[in-house]
Amino acid sequence: MEEVLTVYSLPEDPACPLVCMDEASKQLVGETRSPLPMRPGDCAHEDYEYERHGVANLFMLFAPLLGWRQVVVTDRRTMRDWAEVMRDLVDVHFPQAPTSRVVLDNLNTHLAGSLYEAFPPAEARRILDRLELHYTPKHGSWLNMAETELSVLGRQCLDRRIPDKACLAHEVAAWQARRNRAETTMHWRFTTADARIKLTHLYPTVQVPAEAQAPSPDTAQQPAA
Repeated sequence: MEEVLTVYSLPEDPACPLVCMDEASKQLVGETRSPLPMRPGDCAHEDYEYERHGVANLFMLFAPLLGWRQVVVTDRRTMRDWAEVMRDLVDVHFPQAPTSRVVLDNLNTHLAGSLYEAFPPAEARRILDRLELHYTPKHGSWLNMAETELSVLGRQCLDRRIPDKACLAHEVAAWQARRNRAETTMHWRFTTADARIKLTHLYPTVQVPAEAQAPSPDTAQQPAA
């Protein structure tokens, strides 16, 4: 936790941009009957029946200091899918940055081995040398700002029936373009000092030996005259 919070406290550095990464799934749902459109004084109506069209995956890349995000829609979230997203991060989105700091969770595909699973060893090593990975702790995914950005995406764009992957990609791209034009940033205000006060139950209790404690002013030895 403190490692991630320390990363968040670092100033913006074009040579080492901060990128938070997370992923989510979206169930694709089609209509069995055509919905009734909105009319003056009346909302739209849709039938309670629907058709399941599978599930798509969303990779979220979010640079909170730059107000930039990229959402990649894929069929799955395999090791290869994640590796290709990381390759595009360093080669397409931040090609001039020697290193990218990436905050992500401990999903079993978010590993250096995924790059070797997807690419030849030399290519995997090249990509990995340009990544600085910082993992959120178990049950601590709330520390990942990309999770917050996914929540915004869900409320503003995905809280409705979307029938197929092509439609999902189109709608997400429109949302992404609008957010990027506005350069919507995120200011993280929860610091390590806050954690040590508010989350004291996460820290071990250290018993200081009596002989190691500093003497009180009343018992401190006075200097010789």
